Amino acid sequence: MTASRQQKLADLFTSATVIPVLTIERLEDAVPLARALVAGGVRVLEVTLRTPVAIEAAKAMIAEVPDAIVGIGTILNADDLARAKALGAKFGISPGGTPELLKAAAAGDLPFAPGIATASELMQALAHGLDIVKFFPAEQSGGIKALRALAGPFPNIRVCPTGGVGEANAASWLAEPNVLAVGGSWLCPPADIRSGNWAGISAMCARAMKLLKPA
Repeated sequence: MTASRQQKLADLFTSATVIPVLTIERLEDAVPLARALVAGGVRVLEVTLRTPVAIEAAKAMIAEVPDAIVGIGTILNADDLARAKALGAKFGISPGGTPELLKAAAAGDLPFAPGIATASELMQALAHGLDIVKFFPAEQSGGIKALRALAGPFPNIRVCPTGGVGEANAASWLAEPNVLAVGGSWLCPPADIRSGNWAGISAMCARAMKLLKPA
């Protein structure tokens, strides 16, 4: 993976501050949800491949919400990575990294952040030129203390912590020098999506951006 591609991913994450992790159950929710997030100042979105409608939901967001920067999450293998690229995703994120997936990501041109939780997993990512990673599950893997420990032998890593990150602790994570952005689902609670509370989601996003985004 080229340095310019890595820089593109770094710029995306830095501009995002918070990347909502979206699990979309109903296709009809995709476009209004994306519009609500963008209206609240949250433009970089991760659509996870956890539901049968995920791919179509991402396609709809890309087609109908041009201000949204849509990436694909829960990429588990090379086929998922290829699907993300084909549908026009701007980046990919995985919860972990198999040798096959890391090799495909390094050979391709889609900005990609593999998931890591240990030094060994991080070393595998770095061996493939992937120095921007998703620390997952962040809180359950030791939290900020664990991230600081990893940064000792690997001072140049850049990280997006996800898993247990929410409104109460996002600022603490973002204060870490190697954290580019945080990922989480708290900006779009499932109950609000089910009820179509788009105004509430926009308001929550606007509040988070005001509190968390650097001046």
